[in-house]
Amino acid sequence: MNIESVARQTLYRQAHARGGDLRSLANPALLRRIWRFAERHHRRLAAFVAVSVAGALLGVTTPLLAGKVVDEIVGGGTPRIVMQLAAVIAVVAVAEAALSLLTRWLSSTIGEGLILDLRTAVFDHVQRMPVAFFMRTRTGALVSRLGNDVIGAQRAFSNTLSGVVSNLVTLTFTLAVMLSISWQITLASLVLMPVFLLPARRIGAVMARLSREAAAHNATMNTQMTERFSAPGATLVKLFGNPATESREFAERAGRVRDIGVKTSMLQSVFLNSLTLMSALALALVYGLGGVLALGGHLPAGAVVSMGLLLTRLYAPLTALANAHVEIASALVSFERVFEVLDLQPLIRERPGAVAVPDGPVSVEFDSVRFSYPSAEQVSLASLEEVAVLDDRGGDEVLHGISFTAQPGQMVALVGSSGAGKSTIAGLIARLYDVDSGAVRLSGIDVRDLTFESLKRTVGMVTQDGHLFHESIRDNLRLAAPDATDDELWAALERARLADVVAAMLDGLDTVIGERGYRLSGGQRQRLTIARLLLGNARVVVLDEATASLDSESEAAVQQALSEALAGRTSIVIAHRLSTVRAADLILVVEDGRIVERGTHLELLAQRGRYAELYQTQFGATETEAA
Repeated sequence: MNIESVARQTLYRQAHARGGDLRSLANPALLRRIWRFAERHHRRLAAFVAVSVAGALLGVTTPLLAGKVVDEIVGGGTPRIVMQLAAVIAVVAVAEAALSLLTRWLSSTIGEGLILDLRTAVFDHVQRMPVAFFMRTRTGALVSRLGNDVIGAQRAFSNTLSGVVSNLVTLTFTLAVMLSISWQITLASLVLMPVFLLPARRIGAVMARLSREAAAHNATMNTQMTERFSAPGATLVKLFGNPATESREFAERAGRVRDIGVKTSMLQSVFLNSLTLMSALALALVYGLGGVLALGGHLPAGAVVSMGLLLTRLYAPLTALANAHVEIASALVSFERVFEVLDLQPLIRERPGAVAVPDGPVSVEFDSVRFSYPSAEQVSLASLEEVAVLDDRGGDEVLHGISFTAQPGQMVALVGSSGAGKSTIAGLIARLYDVDSGAVRLSGIDVRDLTFESLKRTVGMVTQDGHLFHESIRDNLRLAAPDATDDELWAALERARLADVVAAMLDGLDTVIGERGYRLSGGQRQRLTIARLLLGNARVVVLDEATASLDSESEAAVQQALSEALAGRTSIVIAHRLSTVRAADLILVVEDGRIVERGTHLELLAQRGRYAELYQTQFGATETEAA
């Protein structure tokens, strides 16, 4: 590798360094964790080091053979010897190229294998995190851990390790050979070394600052584009935004990125030209001093040629090794950021010896449940929320001694003001959170003693927003039943009163519904989530405002489908429209985290309390009296 290539890599790595210092190397725990990820590739690591040593040996062989050729020519050697030396040079070149390819393959497979291990570990770990974690974490910051940080850690093996090992071996052999040929020329060559290193440090620092500024502007532009280019974002801009202002702000940031790009390009050009000039001056010094020594009979002519060729193999690894600390520190920062996520333990865990929900109909029991949402430090990281310090608020109790029982097959309705705690109660049934005290039981077993898989099969839930993925209708439905046949999918759509709509689509079940299902109407999205619920065939059904987005006609159709689907199943229904819960076996009025009233529809109206007040607000005093 020539000095220009090394200089380009040095500038790039300094400009894109993640920060940090080598004090992390003094942390044996961090190094042990890194090795645990790498040790499964230990055979390839050993092979890589061996091949690097062989390649470095071949690298210093070519300049020596070239010097021998010159000596044969000057000394009047035979053509046969010259041809033999040339043939050996050719064989060495082919072997060096082959070893270079093998080295690259080994470093790539080690690095890519490490990416696979780290990404899988982080992805699997994040999937086990509670809902509270995702409610606080910024998605872009979390995705960055799976992208930039994992790749940064991977470079420690695919680039940094390979570079340090090969450069150390090359430098050692090259210095040994050069000193054996002429210690005077070798020392003179090293005098110019600071001219290569000091500018790289200074310009690299400037480029690092410019790179971070450009990255910040690009991140802001990406955020602006992501928000404005989504269906709801674009709608909001068209309704209330100012396109001219949006365009001006975007253009200003893009213009700054352009200016940084021009400045960075010029800095690179100045630096590379300076190093090329210094390399030429160093080569001139070798030939000048070597020529004088050769003319004085102190050095063979071929040795001068060998020293000139070895010079590039001395300066390139020296330059790279002098800046290796930047790459190592950057890689360690990436490892630390990845391990930071892996060290964040999920609050919701499956207990050893957890059991499955018993077969048959299932009861739901809340026994003196008290609950407060976890604080930020329990579920999140400041770096994932992209704040300097985590918000220390939270921990206030939102449910105060909730107790009720839904017998197998019963429908229990939760009504009350917004923010009263109804959705929180629903989330505890599915164990999206754990209670602070008391217990939530299914068929008499605490949900904390149930296996995750059993709980997922038992409890089906339709949330208020009815989230859908940017995938086909088939894929969205099969989240609830991966092995479902097309006939079963169509049956679920039929029961959700959506089969005719899907059948009319050009691609039917293979229709991609867009991000969050925005290619469907609000009512169609909600009916699709209900079809997914029906397909799951859960024994406990939780409906959190499941019909909130439907018009009157669609609501009536879906209510009919739900009545059929909920028959024989235990159901917890949250509704603001009291007309949808009149037939409930038990209605609980929840206010400020407490159950303030309970009874059937007619019993609660007769009490003339909070439920009657809500009913009168929706349907008027006359209808309330009639009821």
